[in-house]
Amino acid sequence: MDKIDRLLQIDLPPGQSAFLWGPRKTGKTTFLRQRFPDSLVFDFLQTDRFLAFSNRPSLLREQLAAASEEQLRHPIILDEVQKVPMVLDEVHWLIENRGLSFILCGSSARKLKRGRANLLGGRAWRFEMFPFVSSELDSYNLLDVLNKGMIPSHYLQHDARRSLKAYVQDYLKEEVFAEGLVRNLPAFSRFFDSMTYSHGELTNFLNISRDCGIDSKTVKEYYQILVDTLMGVFIHPFKKRQSRQVITRSPKFYLFDTGVAGVVTKRVLSEEKGEIFGKAFEHFILLELLAYRSYKEKDFEIEFWRTKSGIEVDFILGNGEMAIEVKGKSQIVSKDLRPIRSFRDEFSPKEAIVVCNEPAERIVDNIRIVSYRIFLEKLWAEEYQI
Repeated sequence: MDKIDRLLQIDLPPGQSAFLWGPRKTGKTTFLRQRFPDSLVFDFLQTDRFLAFSNRPSLLREQLAAASEEQLRHPIILDEVQKVPMVLDEVHWLIENRGLSFILCGSSARKLKRGRANLLGGRAWRFEMFPFVSSELDSYNLLDVLNKGMIPSHYLQHDARRSLKAYVQDYLKEEVFAEGLVRNLPAFSRFFDSMTYSHGELTNFLNISRDCGIDSKTVKEYYQILVDTLMGVFIHPFKKRQSRQVITRSPKFYLFDTGVAGVVTKRVLSEEKGEIFGKAFEHFILLELLAYRSYKEKDFEIEFWRTKSGIEVDFILGNGEMAIEVKGKSQIVSKDLRPIRSFRDEFSPKEAIVVCNEPAERIVDNIRIVSYRIFLEKLWAEEYQI
């Protein structure tokens, strides 16, 4: 991991602070220590430090009063800051009164928001760290990416299955229960199991509530916990024009990593074909789009389009400017183009693309058919106008 340069850029002018959020093990701490080697670091995963600052947040102000002027020229890093919410009042005071700069790092702002912690009122920029993306790797094997995912420590392991299972179990135990995000862990565990059956599909909150014996309002709250802890994201339907024939309410939910999704859905891929491969492949492309949007500081929506008759285009970007259909096939035939043709005929996107496993790029009826590797290279090179 030390040899892999991350695409995230945090360049702060003097006096500017930042939040850095990201799921566990995505490499936030390693990145910060490499990017800011001279910064003072307060790591609240250390039990003694966590206990001391929880009891006396003013320790931060007192210890920084003893730091040298040279040390304070660099951003001060507070790691796992969500564990000590009250320390943010001290951070606020130090920003206002001493002009210090902080990088506040953690896996979720949910606990801070619920505890009404001081989120600094716009004084800190927001950044997000994702698992590895294709552009950070010199080379990659698609099946490895889909099976192991791109969490750095998992991706770099020869066999990551046990680590992935432990990651999911630790998440339920540490991120959700230990942080007090839910009171009923058995109910949340049932929800988590039920949620996996609709991963990447239309989300029916009522059906899931019946499956796990909780009301639909609680199901929505549990989904929001996954979103707030950066474990997943909702993709909502495209509804530029209202139509009774188009799905406009039910979103789709995707976990933040293909490897984690593989474990919770009990999926193991051995070849690059088939329906299950196609779903995982679609998930991979979505995660690249999400990371690209964040790292490149773009501001476009990612949605999907589906009619009640089942015609569907996987991703609609930028209010209909680009339509992307993902096909896990090595040969695209005319019937594969029907959904994206339908969307193109109705909404006239600037670009209509089928991302697939074909080796060479070609254009059919103004629809670009492109290998996923070429598509991702062009995406990260910002050759597409989104």
